[in-house]
Amino acid sequence: MRILFISDVYFPRVNGVSTSMQTFRRELQHLGHEVEIIAPDYGQPESGDNGLIRVPSRVVMLDPEDRMMKLRSILALDEQLRRRNFDLIHIQTPFVAHYAGVTLARRLNIPRLETYHTFFEEYLYHYVPFLPKVWTRYAARRFSRFQCNEVNAVVVPSTAMSEVLSDYGVTTHMEVLPTGIEPERFSGGDGARFRAVHGISPERPVMLHVGRVAFEKNIGFLLRMLRRVRELHPDVLFIIAGEGPARRALRREAQDLGVADNMKWVGNMDRDAGLLDCYRAANVKVFASRTETQGLVLLEAMALGVPVVSTAIMGTKDVLRTGCGAEVVAEDEASFAAAVTRVLDDSDLAGRLGEAGKEYVKSWSAPVLARRMEDLCGHLVAEHRFRLDAGLTADNRRP
Repeated sequence: MRILFISDVYFPRVNGVSTSMQTFRRELQHLGHEVEIIAPDYGQPESGDNGLIRVPSRVVMLDPEDRMMKLRSILALDEQLRRRNFDLIHIQTPFVAHYAGVTLARRLNIPRLETYHTFFEEYLYHYVPFLPKVWTRYAARRFSRFQCNEVNAVVVPSTAMSEVLSDYGVTTHMEVLPTGIEPERFSGGDGARFRAVHGISPERPVMLHVGRVAFEKNIGFLLRMLRRVRELHPDVLFIIAGEGPARRALRREAQDLGVADNMKWVGNMDRDAGLLDCYRAANVKVFASRTETQGLVLLEAMALGVPVVSTAIMGTKDVLRTGCGAEVVAEDEASFAAAVTRVLDDSDLAGRLGEAGKEYVKSWSAPVLARRMEDLCGHLVAEHRFRLDAGLTADNRRP
């Protein structure tokens, strides 16, 4: 098959959508399929990827990390894309990419698949705080229902997300299909090297959060929890690996809470080098996002044998099992801090969790999940061709 991904984000913009696209693309290519990508131009040098089409874009006012592609520039590609004989368009994000993807699929007369990566109901109000939360939730539910019902099938990373979309009124077929990880890419790493580079003593207890530094990640809760951990471990260090729009506000909050001296902000790290060292330098990975549709960073930590302490909300409910590499706790500062302290104080517990996590992530193998994606795409393409032979359009309507 020839598959076209279209997305409002991709590397060098680091987030879960970029990682998911890269992983599925690599695995589908290993299975013999051609996968090309339409993504924004970030104004940075390219890596020479001939299957990556960059589109002129502008900065997004409320989120300067992101770019908004020019719809007209995407639609101008239709003849070029027609010559490539794509079998399916896979839409990855709900902004310009969604509307461009739907339009291109209709023009090229091919099926369209969409992955619902982000729980927008609990996301949107952080970026338009001047509007009442009830309004942004209503808007998120309405556009999610409309967009999901406009495609041939929807991929969701968790059962919780499929239940949410069903409650919205989505009637399109939904396939629960998480991204998975490549365990062989999450091996090695040198925690001692990371500590040496950053001046962290080998004995100092380290908590780690990896991910986008955004309001919806609930990092403020982790800062408040840190105060309680510090009561028993005054020298504990909380490392934040990532960038995002909440960084400045969270740094101020850390100052106000009196924990700034227990914080280290290391920014985005290369996933194939520095990030592995960063994970391995940690005694425990902490996570408390309320909006996560999957939680790949939890699986990454487990693959490297790092114990996890996390809440289990939305997609992380599917990922986390108590004892399988993780301590699962409620969003309560005292309970969460107690679980972190147990891991820091009990090396046997930390070792058991680390080993159990490495075994557990094998069931989340990216190659296995990519074969399920291959089956879904193949089914959509076959169904589409059947409809054409029967005189129907891709929208199931007679021309």
